[in-house]
Amino acid sequence: MKNWLGDLDSLLSELNTSVRGVARAVRSAFDDGPFQILAYRGYGNARVAYIHGRAQENRGATKSGDKDSTLQNLLNTYRRADSNPLAHAQLVVEYEHTSCAVKADDEGFFTTRIDLPTAAKNTNEWNEYRVDLIEPARPGVDRAKCMGEILVPAPTARFGVISDIDDTVIQSRVSNFLLAARTVMLGNARTRLPFPGVAGFYQALRDGATGDEKNPIFYVSSSPWNLYDVISEFMDIQKIPRGPILLRDWDISLSSLSSNRHFDHKGVALRNIMHTYPELPFILIGDTSQHDPEIYRQIVSEFPDRIKAIYIRDVTQNDERKASVMKLAEELSAAHAVLVLSEDTLGAATHAAEQGWISRDALPNVHAEKRADAGQDESKVAAPDGGTSGTGAGPTVIG
Repeated sequence: MKNWLGDLDSLLSELNTSVRGVARAVRSAFDDGPFQILAYRGYGNARVAYIHGRAQENRGATKSGDKDSTLQNLLNTYRRADSNPLAHAQLVVEYEHTSCAVKADDEGFFTTRIDLPTAAKNTNEWNEYRVDLIEPARPGVDRAKCMGEILVPAPTARFGVISDIDDTVIQSRVSNFLLAARTVMLGNARTRLPFPGVAGFYQALRDGATGDEKNPIFYVSSSPWNLYDVISEFMDIQKIPRGPILLRDWDISLSSLSSNRHFDHKGVALRNIMHTYPELPFILIGDTSQHDPEIYRQIVSEFPDRIKAIYIRDVTQNDERKASVMKLAEELSAAHAVLVLSEDTLGAATHAAEQGWISRDALPNVHAEKRADAGQDESKVAAPDGGTSGTGAGPTVIG
C-alpha cells in the first residue's frame, strides 16, 4: 500500500519550509524592527545549567488584558506564530562567570548546557544568566540582550515535582482538536481556565510537610515555545508556583500531531531532570487526555524507587481509555509505584497529606481555592466561566 500519509507529511514539511523562506525574504526587505532575545527559565545544579531561549524580531505581542477582544487575541497569536525568527543567530550565554557561544536553529530557538569549572557557591534558589546577540547585527540598532533565570533547588528540598500543563494545570481540551485550537488562538492568559484548586495544591507541594521545604516544580508540555509568555503569565495571574517551563518547537507537519512526538519530547525532558537531580525523589502529575500514564510508566522502569507517586487527573469519559489506564496502574503497582487516579485536585492533595508529603493544614486552603476557582463562593475573582467542580467521587489509589 502506498504510504500516502508519509508523502503528505513530507509535502507539508517542504511547503512549510518554502512558505517560511518567502515570508522571511519579504519581511527582511520591509521590516526594520528591533531584535529581541527571549530567555526562558532554565534549571541546573551546582555544576551544570540547562538554558533555552529564542532570538527573533520584536513582533509586538502584548500582555493580556481583562478586556482584550477576540480580534486582539487572534492578532497576538499570529504575532507569536509568525515572529520572524533570527535563523542561525550567533549568541553568547553567560552564567556564574562562565560563557559559551550558542547558535540558534532555523527557527531562532537555542538551547545549551553550561558546565561550570568549579561548583557554584551561590545558594540562591533562582540565579540569573545573561544572553547577548552577536549576529545578525543591524546598523543603528543596539544588539539585543536579555536576562534569564536558572532554578537550583534549595538544600531543604525533600522531593521534586514534574507536572504536565495541558489539561493538568490549564484546561486546554487537547483531546478535542477544534476546542484546543480555539482556546489557543482566540484566548489569552486571562481567559485560560485553571483546574480548580491547582494553585493551592502545587503551593502545598512546594511548601512540603514542614511549610518551608521549597520543593522544586518543573512544568513539561508539548505546547510550542511560542506560547511560553502566555503560559508563564497565566501561572503568575493564578499564583501557581514558579518553575522551569519546558515546551517544544512548533511545526505544521502531521508528525507534530502524533502521540509519538508528545511521548518523545516529554520523555527526554523527564529523563534529563531526573539525571540532573539524582538525590531527589519525584512526584509526577498528569492527566488521561494524552499519554502521561504511559510516559510515567516508562520513567518508573528506568528510575526504580525514585518516584514517590503519580497523580493522574481523569479528564476523559472514554471507557477504552480508562481501561488502558487501569492496566497501566496495575503494572505500576507491580513495580512498587503508586498511581492515584483522581477527578479533582483535592483528592490528590488528600492523598499527599496522608503520606506526609504536604501539611494537613494546607487541605482547607486547597478546598477553599477549588470552590473559588469553580465560582462557588466570592473569596477571590473566579476564573472566567468558573471551572468544573467534579462529581465528588474520591480518588482511586492503586499500588
